[in-house]
Amino acid sequence: MRLLLHFARAYPARGLLTLLALLLAGLLDGLGLSSLLTMLVSVSGDSAGLPLPARQVTQFLAAMGIPPGLGPLLVLMVAAMVAKALLTLAANAQVGYTVARVATDLRLGLLRAVLASRWEYYLHTPIGGLSNAISGEANRASNAYFNAAQMIALLVQAVIYTALALLVSWQATLVALGIGGALMGAMGGLVRRARRAGARQSQLTAALVTYLTDVLQSVKPLKAMGREDLADGILASQTRQIDKALRKQVIAKEALPAVQEPLLASLAAGGLYLAMVHLGMSLAAVMVVIFLLARVLGYFTKVQRQYQHMVSSEAAYWLLHAAITKARAAAEPPAGGARPCLEHGIALKHVRFAYGEQAVLDDISLDIPAGQLTTLIGPSGAGKTTLVDVVIGLLSPQSGEVLIDGQPLAQLDRRAWRRMIGYVPQDTLLLHDSVLANVTLGDPALGRDDAERALRLAGAWEFVAELPNGLDTPVGERGGKLSGGQRQRIAIARALVHRPALVILDEPTSALDAAAEAAVRDTLRELKTHYTLLAITHRPALLDVSDHVHHIVGGRLRTANEPVT
Repeated sequence: MRLLLHFARAYPARGLLTLLALLLAGLLDGLGLSSLLTMLVSVSGDSAGLPLPARQVTQFLAAMGIPPGLGPLLVLMVAAMVAKALLTLAANAQVGYTVARVATDLRLGLLRAVLASRWEYYLHTPIGGLSNAISGEANRASNAYFNAAQMIALLVQAVIYTALALLVSWQATLVALGIGGALMGAMGGLVRRARRAGARQSQLTAALVTYLTDVLQSVKPLKAMGREDLADGILASQTRQIDKALRKQVIAKEALPAVQEPLLASLAAGGLYLAMVHLGMSLAAVMVVIFLLARVLGYFTKVQRQYQHMVSSEAAYWLLHAAITKARAAAEPPAGGARPCLEHGIALKHVRFAYGEQAVLDDISLDIPAGQLTTLIGPSGAGKTTLVDVVIGLLSPQSGEVLIDGQPLAQLDRRAWRRMIGYVPQDTLLLHDSVLANVTLGDPALGRDDAERALRLAGAWEFVAELPNGLDTPVGERGGKLSGGQRQRIAIARALVHRPALVILDEPTSALDAAAEAAVRDTLRELKTHYTLLAITHRPALLDVSDHVHHIVGGRLRTANEPVT
């Protein structure tokens, strides 16, 4: 019952209101049922054999000065049922609100924890798994709360009816509860099977979505080489495993009521025969007892079914809970509160960084003057991107420090510093949206004029203005409707639109032809008169427009910082 306790602690107010409404609804249901029992026994003519609940209803009506006839009993029963329906509606509304809240809280909790985590967390976490957790698993987790609430509602009803049954015949009730408990225990294997199938489904779905995300991101080279059948084989195998887990879950869920109902009917028939033949009870008394006990056992069997549904979905909740806990454990450490500014430049002093035992940067010291273009050149894997990540603050060096205008980066407001940076990644990924949305990223503080200004600075306005709908033209999936050079210029405009102090370009010409490369080079020559630029490259194309060049090989600085003439 760990999940129920977790829900109670997470949503105490709504849970308490729901429980109170269900309890009152159950009591009113008991009152309506007691009125019905009074009518049944009265109609049978066995007034002396009124059970305790019926006698209490009669006494209540007498105390109110109302004769306990058919009319008053019907009015009391209908009034109790109407009040019960209203309270049940209120309880179900609270449950519905909370179900939506559970899914929203899990999604936002995971999203915020992931966004606040260290960069190393992203390097070790598959994006497809996170996407699956935020989309599909959050819905399954909220279903676990819904099933838990339904189980509690049925349990309240079962307890109310059990109390009434005990007042009518405690001996018969205890015997029935004992037999019913034994039958429910025998059905426990189906519940455990559903739990295992639900957990297996969560694991397999996460693996499938993770692999599918990777395949879709590289579908073009797969199709170009005619190798998409390999991905199809793996995806088909994983899908069949999910189908197998779902079949087990469905069989376990459907088998439970299929076994419960005939056993319950057999118990009712046997009790009726025993009461009338061997105990000599009147038909009216027997019908009252059988009616109550059938309702009691019926509610308890429904409780078991809802419990089974809950445990088959709870794996999704704990998967999300574990993902949130893991992301929060990887949160970025607290940073300083000093406001950054970039008027003089950036300095790295004896910076060392390693992933475990693998050294990536080894005693790097260099200056990046403000208002100039500094280029880091070296072969792939030399440590250039890691050095930039250290400057951004995504990675913290094991030793040495980064100074921004003489202030240690560790003492600065990290978020404020990053807001001063415009970043152009090596892989130019555009949204399947308009040019405007790709430049502003939906920032409400940025408008069409800001986008046009950035596009002009990036040398992109001329071709954007000629598009069918200008700024509102969709660029296609991953920018597929644009050429490589056009995509690169849109990415540069995105980095410039919020007026940064530092612009970082990671391999800005690596995927371009000679003409596009020359055009981007001319753009950078113009931009360095407005911004501090830091570029990464393994090609010599940018050297003639750079003010400073640093050669990095094997994580070490090979040449001194010298102006390029």
